[in-house]
Amino acid sequence: MRERVVRKLRLDLKLTTTGDKGGWRSLFSPSHVHRFTQCRAPVGGIHCGGSRDCRSRVKKLTALRLFLRPTLEECLRWKESFEKLLSSKYGLCAFTAFLVSEFSEENIAFYFACEDYRTTKSPGKLPAKAQKIYDEFIGSDAPREINIDHETRDITRDNMLDPSPSCFNMAQYKIYMLMAKDCYPRFLRSPAYGDLVCQAKPGDRAATQPRREKAA
Repeated sequence: MRERVVRKLRLDLKLTTTGDKGGWRSLFSPSHVHRFTQCRAPVGGIHCGGSRDCRSRVKKLTALRLFLRPTLEECLRWKESFEKLLSSKYGLCAFTAFLVSEFSEENIAFYFACEDYRTTKSPGKLPAKAQKIYDEFIGSDAPREINIDHETRDITRDNMLDPSPSCFNMAQYKIYMLMAKDCYPRFLRSPAYGDLVCQAKPGDRAATQPRREKAA
C-alpha cells in the first residue's frame, strides 16, 4: 500500500525516472534528492508553470513527508546536528520540502549534485557533468543560481578549465555552511518541523517499555 501511494506521488511530482531502478527508497537517496527540488527551471525533473504549481508541489512534498512518518526519536535526533538531519531519509525529505517552500531549494540540489559528481568513477564523464552543474547553478545565466561570493565563483570557474572530482569543493562547502548556519536553524524553528514532532509517535521499543515496566 505504501509503495503504491509513493509511486502515485512520484508521478504527480513529475520526477524524471530514466535509469532509476531503486524503487521508492531511491527517492530519498542523496544522489536523487535534487530531483525533488527542480522548482524554478525544467532541468531534468519537476516542471513549474507558476506560483500555483509551486504551491501544489510543496503540498505534495509535505504529504509525502507526513505519509512516511519518522518516529519521535528520529525527529528529535535531527536537532542534534545538521549532519544527522541529512543522513536521515525522512529528515532529508522534510528539510527539502521546507527549502522548496522558501524558494531556496537550489542549495540542497547543488549540494547533492556535487556529492554525486565527486563519486563519478569514470574520469571521461567528469567534464560533461561538471559543465551541467556549472551551467545550472553557478554560471552567469544559471537558472538556479546559488549564493556564493565572487572569489569562490571565480575559483570554480577556473577549475572548469580542467575539471577534477574536487573542482566544486569550495562552492559546495560554502553552500553546506549556509544551510547549516541559516536554513537548518530556521527549519528547526519552523511550524513544519514542530508539527512533525507533535504528530510523531515513539518507536516500538519506547512504546513497549511502559508496558513491560507495568507488568513487572
